[in-house]
Amino acid sequence: MRADLLKKELNIFTFGDLLEHFPFRHIDRTKVNLVSEMTPLTEFAQVAGVLLSFEIIGQRAGKRMVAQLKDKTGILELTWFQGLNWVQKLLEPGKSYLVFGRVGFFNGKPQMVHPELELLTPDQPVGKNFLEPVYSTTEKLRSRGLGGRQIGKLTQLLMTQVREKDLEENIPGSLRSQLKLEGRYNAFRQIHFPQSEEEYQRAVKRLKFEELFLAQIRMNLLRSQRHRFSKGVLFEKVGDLFNDCYKHHLPFELTGAQKRVIREIRADTATGKQMNRLLQGDVGSGKTIVAVLTMLLAVDNGYQACLMAPTEILAQQHYQSVGSLLEKLGVTVKLLTGSVRAAERKKILQELAAGELKILLGTHAVIEEVVQFKNLGLVIIDEQHRFGVAQRARLWKKAEIPPHMLVMTATPIPRTLAMTAYGDLDYSVIDELPPGRQPVTTVHRYESQRSNVMDFIRLEISKGRQVYIIFPLIEESAKMDYENLMKGYENVKAYFPEPRYWISMVHGKQPAEQKELNMKRFVEQDTQIMVSTTVIEVGVNVPNASVMVIESAEKFGLSQLHQLRGRVGRGAEKSYCVLLTGSKLGNDARERIHIMTSTNNGFEIAEKDLELRGPGEIEGTRQSGALNFRLASIVQDRDLLETAGKMAVSLLEKDPDLVSAENLQLKKFLHYRKGPVQWSKIA
Repeated sequence: MRADLLKKELNIFTFGDLLEHFPFRHIDRTKVNLVSEMTPLTEFAQVAGVLLSFEIIGQRAGKRMVAQLKDKTGILELTWFQGLNWVQKLLEPGKSYLVFGRVGFFNGKPQMVHPELELLTPDQPVGKNFLEPVYSTTEKLRSRGLGGRQIGKLTQLLMTQVREKDLEENIPGSLRSQLKLEGRYNAFRQIHFPQSEEEYQRAVKRLKFEELFLAQIRMNLLRSQRHRFSKGVLFEKVGDLFNDCYKHHLPFELTGAQKRVIREIRADTATGKQMNRLLQGDVGSGKTIVAVLTMLLAVDNGYQACLMAPTEILAQQHYQSVGSLLEKLGVTVKLLTGSVRAAERKKILQELAAGELKILLGTHAVIEEVVQFKNLGLVIIDEQHRFGVAQRARLWKKAEIPPHMLVMTATPIPRTLAMTAYGDLDYSVIDELPPGRQPVTTVHRYESQRSNVMDFIRLEISKGRQVYIIFPLIEESAKMDYENLMKGYENVKAYFPEPRYWISMVHGKQPAEQKELNMKRFVEQDTQIMVSTTVIEVGVNVPNASVMVIESAEKFGLSQLHQLRGRVGRGAEKSYCVLLTGSKLGNDARERIHIMTSTNNGFEIAEKDLELRGPGEIEGTRQSGALNFRLASIVQDRDLLETAGKMAVSLLEKDPDLVSAENLQLKKFLHYRKGPVQWSKIA
């Protein structure tokens, strides 16, 4: 049945789904292009002409259909590679057709591949003054008579049956007036079958705003309900440990941003409601010291704290830096990872259950069933996008009253993305670097300049510095990746022979012990060069490393390049990042390299990354459905999103339960679409 196909192919189950299957463009019937007007710069065209002939060429995989369409100025070649049987039934030499498609040139002649095709009849002339919708469809649907135009006819028939009461308003009238928004019923009519471009744009604006506004209302309802109703442990005081550490043991003066974030956390934990805060800060901005002070706040109030990191290397590093700082205060810190020996593990579990051990650091090992706390009051998750919600939930469930949650990320999140994907969390930003940290100088060099790059590395090593050389993981083939790395390693050894130079190598296939040993040798300056894949992207802190060379830099995303660059510039010395690429770069790669060499600001880079890749591909975005918009884009519609966010916050401040007469329709709509608002305490 065609109804079953619509469900399977386009997720259209109801009349409402069909109405929300919006056209992806409209054909302006007043515009028909001539073949002679087409140039290599023409992107799309609509042509009316007579079909001269068509033929099927080739066999099996290379099989295609080629047709010739003639207008008064020339001939356009039409080609199909799929659905040949279906197309063949539509084509009749000597008849007139209207075709639309992307224009290409082959041997100097214009052609269209898989154009949309319509038989021109006297009762459907070209030149009617209206915009005809074109809907996305699939080959399977086309073969069953449900191409884009047929879906349009179904929608048109549906619109004749739909009344204004069937598409009730969900945006309060005062807001619609303030923003001069089209009514909901009219917007649906006009987005499908507009009489003019202006009508269409008004409809699009209204429906985009609706998507963004409803998403913001939902997110802010979650946050508002958590603030009002979620019970949390109460940190009543700022105690001796916190004050002693703050006044006497901090390794550096806190920045204004760090102090602001600590005040926000302090305010959250003193309310008796559960804190659920996202802390984002660029590489090296000092999130760890904020985490330490927050853990001391928990301990001062008689609670245990736990910090979970995604990798053993990062957990180990936290253990060394946090442990050495807290040792001076007499606070014991233990590390729990998969490689902790049985006897030590047993001791840790006993001390945790008895409440003797106040601070636990670890990897996924801390969420295992056997790990039980006496009174867990705070959970900190580092690099939160590396953990699934279910994993985070298991930590949250290790206490009768949900512990406070602080989730940290060194991947800066653009404001627009934070509003939509993380709008139900409170979030803090550390947007300044600690004093004394010099910006990393980033340069782009081509493969042909490799010997110059190696000379520069020699010079830095002669000053007592260390160097990272990073190779990409392309992931098409683990074997190929390994071979590329080994080839690169041998190449580096040729430039830097032993015993004058010593090189560590780290990659994902190594046993954990070997990886740890090689990493340790580099950290302890036994080796001057670290050749690695991106396993060192997060969590290696070697202040003496002053050069980061990224091989095949064009194969990395912006966020990853920025994370890798953050491994240097951690000491007092001037540091450099060298982006080494092949000579031929695509436009996107060229743009990424340009951005990296022109700014060190992680938030600027995150905004650019969002523009280049779109929200769905950005590492760390939550699969919460918050970004599944049919029309709106958080990149192109940034201003509309900001407006929707402000309006949602303002509305909920005045009417947090949506009980006023004006907001009842909105509340009813939210219940109808999603059921009663569900919310989670899990960051």
